Amino acid sequence: IAYSWLYEKLAFIEIKSTFWIYAIGFIAIDFSSYWVHRLRHHVNYFWNEHVVHHSSEEFNMACALRQSISSFFGIYSVLLIPAALLGVPPQVMATIAPLHLFLQFWYHTRHIGKLGFLEYIIVTPSQHRVHHAINPIYLDKNLAAIFCVWDRAFGTFQEELDDEPCVYGVKKAPLTWNPILINFQHLWLLIKDAWRTDNWWDKLRIWFMPLGWRPEDIRDKYPIDYIVDPKDQIKYDTQASSWLHIWSWFQLGMTHAFLIFMLINFVEIGFPLLFAYGAFLYLHIYSSTSLMDLDKSAVLIESAKCLGGVYWILESGDWFGLNAYWSFGSVLIIGYLAFSFLATLGFSIWEFKTTDQMVTAEN
Repeated sequence: IAYSWLYEKLAFIEIKSTFWIYAIGFIAIDFSSYWVHRLRHHVNYFWNEHVVHHSSEEFNMACALRQSISSFFGIYSVLLIPAALLGVPPQVMATIAPLHLFLQFWYHTRHIGKLGFLEYIIVTPSQHRVHHAINPIYLDKNLAAIFCVWDRAFGTFQEELDDEPCVYGVKKAPLTWNPILINFQHLWLLIKDAWRTDNWWDKLRIWFMPLGWRPEDIRDKYPIDYIVDPKDQIKYDTQASSWLHIWSWFQLGMTHAFLIFMLINFVEIGFPLLFAYGAFLYLHIYSSTSLMDLDKSAVLIESAKCLGGVYWILESGDWFGLNAYWSFGSVLIIGYLAFSFLATLGFSIWEFKTTDQMVTAEN
């Protein structure tokens, strides 16, 4: 349900475009954001839309950029009914919403301490460190986006304690660098639990039960490893060589290059070709991060990516309009794809061999 539809159906007054209409809209969005955020932390299905933001075992500004690609059903607009009733136009909400989101970037840091009286007004880095921690006392606390008054009013506020250092991440560690897998791991767990349970009522209600709830007949049969004591957390790492680290940075650079080219030429590429371009990006990200995981499927995914890319160029004679910038642009892409495949194959052979040798030596 779009906010514009709610506005058309529910607005019973009209507010002139002044400072107050933006202030009301901002407060309405912040209030809605608190409750959406709270649902995401307490309802099984909605947690899948949010888990990627919490999955990092570090806490820095990159965490703010970990946004979900797994949102299929949302209730954000429904919670904006008060703004619609007051007649806040959709254009105003569309202007405020991205500003509200960007204002949440700065407090993802460990380098700023407590901020005095501001701790009683806005969400600060100290408060948000608590929110990202898996310590029992900190779990599911400080859910507000901009104004911490919502947490204080609705009983979800927790101050950062000097004697309780924050441990970051999620209780069910993702154990992968692959962002696509992280986005859908919890959803896949719910699907498997719903399939495995013999209780039809449990098959239906599992999606809307509190986070962590599982059908009784499968808990012991299909156990899940959770971090019970945060002090026992072992951060995910792989025994990758320095060369693989360098290659992973190179592939991250190529990811951004492909993405920026797509955004610059968004209109020129157009639909439905953007779906083909998006599929290529997904394969590229899946392959490079699977290699970081030392997952043998990386070669298979990389093969699909490179063959698909070469096929597209041979069929269309261009790489989504790149030849308009460089007449030899498609040749460069083919060269990159060939190099990327050979490098992935080489790293797969070398890294897996080295890892097997290390495991054998340890045994």
